[in-house]
Amino acid sequence: MVTVEQIRAVLSQVMDPELDKDLVTLGMVKDIKIKETVVLVAIELTTPACPLKARIRQDVVAAIQNIPGVEQVQVDFSAQGQAFWDRAPLKGIRRTIAIGSGKGGVGKSTVAVNLALALAETGAKVGLLDADIYGPTVPLMLNVTTERPDWKDERIWPIIAYGIKVMSIGFLLPSSEDPVVWRGPMLSGALTQFLRQVEWGELDYLLIDLPPGTGDIPITLVQNIPLTGAIIVVTPQHVAAAIGTKTLRMFQNVSISVPILGILENMGAFDCPHCHETTTIFGGGGGLALAEREGVPFLGTLPLHWQLREGGDRGLPMLVSDPTADLAEQFRAIARKLDHSLKKADATAMPLIELPLI
Repeated sequence: MVTVEQIRAVLSQVMDPELDKDLVTLGMVKDIKIKETVVLVAIELTTPACPLKARIRQDVVAAIQNIPGVEQVQVDFSAQGQAFWDRAPLKGIRRTIAIGSGKGGVGKSTVAVNLALALAETGAKVGLLDADIYGPTVPLMLNVTTERPDWKDERIWPIIAYGIKVMSIGFLLPSSEDPVVWRGPMLSGALTQFLRQVEWGELDYLLIDLPPGTGDIPITLVQNIPLTGAIIVVTPQHVAAAIGTKTLRMFQNVSISVPILGILENMGAFDCPHCHETTTIFGGGGGLALAEREGVPFLGTLPLHWQLREGGDRGLPMLVSDPTADLAEQFRAIARKLDHSLKKADATAMPLIELPLI
């Protein structure tokens, strides 16, 4: 009699041709059914357009047919984004806020770190999840690059930095220079673990610093939890704002329906400390124009300022290094506007219907 355990054992020897890991370890084997001498296997691919689908089917069939008693093998494929995911709220967390951007280099992580600190100043309990698996920068910006989280009873305990709870893949790498060379399933698995297995405790806000764009991580996030809302960070030039529109559209999609809490424009005017002239290096007005066009709140414009850059490099954010500065007060003003947007937004997003596939 053929058993599910036998099938899973042989599939643990079938390798994904691109990822060089077996299908079981990658979590791609979603279901196994046995009907007398017929075996039905459900395999989930990273993308429905996977170019190696035929190769994977061939390897799966060949491996299972070697088991005595198996006469026929049927392989059904699905792709990430087709299935319904468990979107239960995170226990103990009142509000989950995604911070996204259409492109990199707009200062999104700098915004996330300082906004988290501004919210914490009000007495709120705040967590910050660095979901940029490929390029984690939050540990450096908070000066906790050498910290390592505790593991207890299969739970991960976040690092505490300047009064906020922090989790990042950067805490799990040997050094800040080591790359993360993963593809879809492993990226999604890491984010799910950070959401569900980290001992966040009671939080008023969990800010989630996303990687730029609309790839695996943002999709996994919106499929896993009902987000309270999202903030889109752009720079002033209209071309950058246009790219930011793509991320905004992703969150607004009817299948996701995440409220947009606001557009935040970063790297605005530069005030020269020597000649005292103001220069709009990246132009101006792109973020405000985007907010007005889309009918969403505009949270304000942050200047292009050397202290923000230096604070990130030194691990001393503006609200820590110079809490009385005008720039620090601007972050507090953004936090107040965010609170206003939260009061207007629905407490939960609409149920997930089905995420469109490209």
